[in-house]
Amino acid sequence: AEDEPEPDQLRKALQAFELHGPGIACVQASLCITNGDDGWLARTFTAEYAGQFDVFLQGASRLKLPLPLGGSSNHFRTEVLRAAGAWDAYNVTEDADLGLRLARLGYHAVMFSSTTREEAPAFFMLWLKQRTRWMKGWMQTWAVHMRAPRKLYRDIGWRGFVSINLLVGGNVLSALAYPCLLGTLAFNMFDYTSGGRAALLQDWTDYLHLAAALSGLIVTISIGLAGLRKRHLLRHSWVLVLTPLYWLALSAAAWRALWQFVFNRYKWEKTEHGLAKNRHSPKHLRDVSHRGTPNKSHETASFAAEEIRASQHMLS
Repeated sequence: AEDEPEPDQLRKALQAFELHGPGIACVQASLCITNGDDGWLARTFTAEYAGQFDVFLQGASRLKLPLPLGGSSNHFRTEVLRAAGAWDAYNVTEDADLGLRLARLGYHAVMFSSTTREEAPAFFMLWLKQRTRWMKGWMQTWAVHMRAPRKLYRDIGWRGFVSINLLVGGNVLSALAYPCLLGTLAFNMFDYTSGGRAALLQDWTDYLHLAAALSGLIVTISIGLAGLRKRHLLRHSWVLVLTPLYWLALSAAAWRALWQFVFNRYKWEKTEHGLAKNRHSPKHLRDVSHRGTPNKSHETASFAAEEIRASQHMLS
């Protein structure tokens, strides 16, 4: 399989369920890329995952915000999973949708101290197809949950409402808007150098665009650096300089996803794995320290069997 959970991950998941109590419907492990040396795209993917799972989602988990779950290594309470209707067969990022539905039912998902090794796409077109599917799934998820915004607001409160729109809708919208921002900046620079503008930044909208781009860049790089530091993978940190280039690739995926969302909504472009040239040794992928999971080993076999059945679903 392309995903390799730590051998004791199920035991740690059971410990996390016991620690956090019945209000927790799902526990999510961190994902870490194994082939970060396979070029700049794989390195960027490594930094992105490190920031996402080891920094950003850790904070969202502690704040009890709705978590758009990652595609693998999420473990559920079986009875809650059944009550929620399980996975949406028509959503191509069904785990993200399920995380939000659990939140609407009053449950929380938390991160726990375990790592799953995952291989990043080895070639750009493989990456583009995978990211197109993710973007399209987030569009589906946002559209489904925002069909009745007032009900969504009542279900999850203002914090959850804002976080869903920023994390799910905002990620897609920013990727779609990025080429427009670059085009506006390029036009303004050309207009300024040719004498058509008195100043490069002429009105408040110019300053707003620049502030949005710079703040997004600073936050992205900071989160990526923090995640790489936790993973002891700072040797990949130089790739964060290429974040603006990576955003262009994300924009290509977002516009491709929008086209599919309109004309081919349920198309599933499966990601081909097993093509990595280089893989990190396990010592570079050891689990980072998360708070809140005790080290104990007295779970019952019946509970373990039930949770194992609920954790078999993996999104490639």
